[in-house]
Order: sequence, then structure tokens, then C-alpha cells
Amino acid sequence: MNKNKVLAFVQKYTMVLILVLVVGFFTWRTGGKILLPQNITNLFAQNAYVFVLATGMLLCILTGGNIDLSVGSVVCFVGAIGAVVMDKGLNMWLAILIMLAIGLLIGAWQAFWIALVHVPPFITTLAGMLVFRGLSNVVLQGKTLGVANETFVRLFGGGANCYIPDIFGGQGMNILCLLVGAIAIVIYLVSTFTGRANRLKKGYEVEKLGATIVKSVIIALVIAFFAVKLAQYKGLPTAMIWVALIIGIYSYITSKTTTGRHFYAVGGNELATKLSGINTEKVYFIAYANMGLLAAFAGMLTIARLTSAQPTYGQNYEMDAIGSCFIGGASAYGGVGTVPGVIIGALLMGVINIGMSIIGLDANYQKVVKGLVLLAAVIFDVVSKKKQR
Repeated sequence: MNKNKVLAFVQKYTMVLILVLVVGFFTWRTGGKILLPQNITNLFAQNAYVFVLATGMLLCILTGGNIDLSVGSVVCFVGAIGAVVMDKGLNMWLAILIMLAIGLLIGAWQAFWIALVHVPPFITTLAGMLVFRGLSNVVLQGKTLGVANETFVRLFGGGANCYIPDIFGGQGMNILCLLVGAIAIVIYLVSTFTGRANRLKKGYEVEKLGATIVKSVIIALVIAFFAVKLAQYKGLPTAMIWVALIIGIYSYITSKTTTGRHFYAVGGNELATKLSGINTEKVYFIAYANMGLLAAFAGMLTIARLTSAQPTYGQNYEMDAIGSCFIGGASAYGGVGTVPGVIIGALLMGVINIGMSIIGLDANYQKVVKGLVLLAAVIFDVVSKKKQR
């Protein structure tokens, strides 16, 4: 019985355990450099686009293992449009609205062909990847265009001042960052135990109290660790605030709303879902229209961080997003996956990226490693499903 419990625990938290092992490996390999406050900050700031895109990609994958190959090109195209209109003197807020609107329109355009005409998502988004990469070159005329609007750059996580100012004036330690970390811990603990109590009232099965306490303490310690590390550098990056907001919103949508449950239902059994009266075309449409919107947001984060727009931006972004989803536990068959799991996957990808950069591994070998990690995650999912059947 104890052996079964251990196996169940390992299977449930496989990617968390792998993340711990990978962090431990790079801590040893880099002599602890990967845990320096600046590198912890870079882990979030440089990979903000991955968290955003992976959150949207999860909804596409939930519908049946479908993916969106166009997101990298959409990121580039929307960023190019934003840089051009701001370069011409357009108001920053209006430029932001234009970028979000273009992303949503692109998502709706692709969603139309996928949901209503039933063109396979792979083909539709592959076409989008080529179209919007080409249009990015047309808009920028093959050149790099700088983003000079300092307010926009700071707001979306670029430049040297892209951190939330410490209103408490801490010396050597950002007090505001520590306070935010403490609030995050309190919110997490309250929501966890309140949710557990509510499930017990309704007669649902819940994990044992001891297991919940142990898990909660570990997560609280992880949040505290990150809060202290960020506080020792410059505090909270503005990009991290946006990422936290998006994660919170989509965690709620996927776990607490009827719409969120529809994504899982379609991925679990599309025919049965349709026969039960759920509009499956609408589910597909929402998934891909939403992906376009989040790709536009990632485009803003990208041009702000790099303070420019370039026709080559966004390359392989779709691979990072897809990889984060599958590594984080999303099923290649659809119907399985969570936003917290995706975040674990994105963190693992980020740790691998930063760790390999610190030790000076050749960029080509970095791609090899990430490819093998992705393959291993999908193999694990496929083998697990076969055993369950």
C-alpha cells in the first residue's frame, strides 16, 4: 500500500520533482550562480512571453491536443505594428488598444476557419505562421525599428527602470517585494483551505489534511524564496506583474467557470460533449481567438523588453509555449492540463535556458536539450495513458 502511495505521489508531482532536480543540477554546475538574485529576476523577466503564450496554448491543447503554430509570427507582426504607430507619434494607450485589437482579430480569423469551416488547426496556424511572418517583414521593411516611448517600455518590462518602485524606501532589500510575497502566501493558504472546506461540505473527495498542509508549506516556502531573491535585486519586474495577473485570470477561468469546463469536456470526448448540448464550435472559436489576444500581449512584452521591433522576433516562441504545456502535464490527447502545471513547465524551460547560458553551452546544443526534454514529456504522457487504458 505504501509503495502504491509513493508511486501515485511520484506520478502526480513528476514535473515538480524534475524541476527540483534540474535546479539542483544547475546550482551545482554553475557554482550557485543560477540562484543569484539577478538570475532569478531574469528567469521571470526574460521568459514572461513564455508564461503568457503557454497559458493561451493550454486552452488550444485542451480541445484535443491541438496547437497554434502561428503565435511567434503574430507576436512579431503585432509588435511591428505597435512600434510603427508609436514611431509615428500615436498615443501610447491608443497604440496598445490597436495591438490588442489586431491580435484578437487575427485570432478570430484563424478561429473562424478552425471552428466553423473545420480546417485542421495545424494547417490553419501553419498558414498563419507564414503569412504573419511575411507581413512583419513588409511592415518593418526588413529593418529594426526602435521603441522610444519610455513609458511603454517601463510598463511592459523593458529598460533599466522596469521594476515597481519600493514605496517603503528599503535599503538593500525591497520591502514592497517582501510584502507582496507575504500577501501572496496568505492568499494561497486561505484559498487552499477554504476550497478544501467547501469541497468537504459538498461531500467531495479531498486529499488528507496532512498532505494538504505539507504541500501548502512547501509552496509557501517557494513563494517566500522567490520574494526574498527578487527583493535582494531591484524588486518586482513589471513584466512579472502582468504575468501574475494573466495566470490568476486563466487559473480562475479553467478551474471555476462553466466555459473552462467546456474546454476539458471537448478534449475528453468531443462527440459526447456535442450530444450533451454544448456548442463545441464556440469552444474552439474562443480558444483560438483568445490565443491571438495573448499573442498580441506577448508581442508588447517582447518589444518592450528588447526596446525595438525586428522581423526576426518571435522565432520558436510557439515551440517554447507548446513545450511548456506538455512538460507541465498537458495531455497530447487533450482534456488534461492545468495552468499551474503550465507554469511549472515554463519555469523548467526557463531554468534550462538560463542554466545552459550560464555554463556557456553552445546554442545548437541548447536546442537539442530542449527538444529531448519535450520528447521525454510527451513519451511520459503517452505511456501513462496506455497503462491507464
